[in-house]
Amino acid sequence: MIVDDSRIMRNIVKKTFKKLQIPANFLEAPDGEKALEILKNNRVDLVLLDWNIPYLTGIDFLIQVRAMEKYSSIPIVMITSEASKFNIVEAVKAGVTGYIVKPFSEEDFINKISRISF
Repeated sequence: MIVDDSRIMRNIVKKTFKKLQIPANFLEAPDGEKALEILKNNRVDLVLLDWNIPYLTGIDFLIQVRAMEKYSSIPIVMITSEASKFNIVEAVKAGVTGYIVKPFSEEDFINKISRISF
């Protein structure tokens, strides 16, 4: 699932992910609340998550998902412009699996995502 309020960014992430040549069906959410709905009603194996999304921030979404028994260990990768050490540490403490800073290179994205088991 790709969670980002920018349709353009969701498309970039989807296009870059496809280069991994991993069969995938993409679910998309423009905000944290819709993302939670998708999780409750679908099987999701990986979440690619922006920090700055409406209604429920990425970090709050991450915290809520980690509290759900069904998804407590799902890989969640932040893809965000939030590059401060404070934000990265906060995400790690909340249980993020990986962290990619925007703008990212295709090579960086592929390297980081290919290391994750999902």
